[in-house]
Formats: sequence, C-alpha cells, structure tokens
Amino acid sequence: MSALDVQVDLVEALLLRFLREELGAAGLSRAVIGLSGGVDSAVSAALAARALGPDAVLGVLMPYRSSNPDSVGDARLLAADLGIETREIEISEMADAYFGVAQVEDPTRRGNVMARCRMTILYDLSVEWRGLVIGTSNKTEMLLGYSTQFGDGAHAVNPLGDLYKHQVFQLARHLGVRASIVEKPPSADLFEGQTDEDDLGFSYAHADAVLYSMVDQRWNREELLAAGHAPQVVDAIARRVVRNQYKRLPPVIAKLSERTINQDFRYLRDWHA
Repeated sequence: MSALDVQVDLVEALLLRFLREELGAAGLSRAVIGLSGGVDSAVSAALAARALGPDAVLGVLMPYRSSNPDSVGDARLLAADLGIETREIEISEMADAYFGVAQVEDPTRRGNVMARCRMTILYDLSVEWRGLVIGTSNKTEMLLGYSTQFGDGAHAVNPLGDLYKHQVFQLARHLGVRASIVEKPPSADLFEGQTDEDDLGFSYAHADAVLYSMVDQRWNREELLAAGHAPQVVDAIARRVVRNQYKRLPPVIAKLSERTINQDFRYLRDWHA
C-alpha cells in the first residue's frame, strides 16, 4: 500500500459528479476530448463517457505524420470500448505550413506548435459539438510544467489535475482501460522512441514520490534527502516546480482601475446574471 494510493470508487464518484456539475453550470452536457492513445486521455474520456453518456462525448484523434501508428490504433480501440464518436484530423499540413515559413527545426518548438494545433482543433470542434473541452493533464505533469501552455495544458474543465500519475494509473485500471494503453511507456509521441521519462530525466514513480512529499506533505529539502531521495533529482524537480509556476496561473492583468478582473472583480465561479 503506497501513501499515494487513492480510493478509486470514491475518486470515480467525485469526478463523475464534478464533470456533470461543471458542464451543467456552463449550460452544456457534451464533451470534446483529444485522444492520444495514452493513459491520461483514456481516463478523461472514460470518466466523461460515464458521467455524460457515450453519445455526449466526442473523441478527436490528431496525428502528425511522424506519430506512432500504435498510438492512433490504441485511441481507436479506446473509443470503441467506450462507445464514443470519433473524428480523425491529421495535423501535418497545418503544422508544416508554419514550420516551413518560420523554418522551425528545434524539437521543443515543433512539439509546442503541434500541441497548439491540436488545441485549436479541439476548441473549434467544441463549438460544432456544443460541448466543453475536457483536460487530460495530471498533477505530476502540471507541477513539473511538462505540458504546453495553451496546448495540451489547456482545457475548460480538468478531472485529472489533482491526481498524480500513479493515481491516474490506479483509476485507469479501475475504469477498465485496456492493458495496451495502461502498460505502455508514457510518451508525447513527438518522434520515434520518445518517452516522457527520458525527457524528464527521472521516472514518474520517483517524481510522484518527491512531489507528494514536497507539495502535499510540505517536506523541505533536508527531509526529502533524509528519506533517501537523490539530491540531484530533488533539486531538478524543485527547479521545475518553481520555474513553471506561470503555467499554472491565469494570465496576469496589470492593475489600473479599482476593479481589475481576477483581482478585485471576482464573483463565485457559478455566478450568473
């Protein structure tokens, strides 16, 4: 039994209610989700299908020409398992048009452009589908800043943002997400052989253990080292958490008046005129 383990039945019930209430507060009952073939989008889609009904969920597959065909295959299988409608929209021409004009070769920049192309598509389809875009970023990724601002980090509501990666895996198994998705190495699928853990330089299991102690238990550096965590990993994770704080905040507005949006002009989230 790990300190990170959650009561999956309770978590499921809370998240189903969360999705129904948040979409209902917006006057909507349908959802749009980007399906990558990975575990995070699979769990978000499974929750949405249970909360709203399969007919109310649109899963969108958005491969680039270098995407692993297995990722698209897993996304299709997931959609079939859940009984949700899908659209497949290749982003190669869309992204390449910019790559060519701006001569973008850097892998990080290319990945960010792809992520923002995909979110552009999701938000456009959300108008046609008359639904909200459901997020797929988990707590580990958000704390580490391992997402693209206004790309895969964008959403209207996010059921996974307070779940560490370990907990997402737990919930995935509870929800019956197929093993081919749960057991494969997490990857942003930007190029052949790429994995999240190679990019980060440490495993999700190690990151979860450090982040849980650092954030939820409020341990300081000395306590983390005393628990046996390597100093280079603790310091690398702490730097990422601090450096990427801006990704976790709404855009900052310069204050000039007596009632500035998001500073003084704040009503309840579900306030209606």
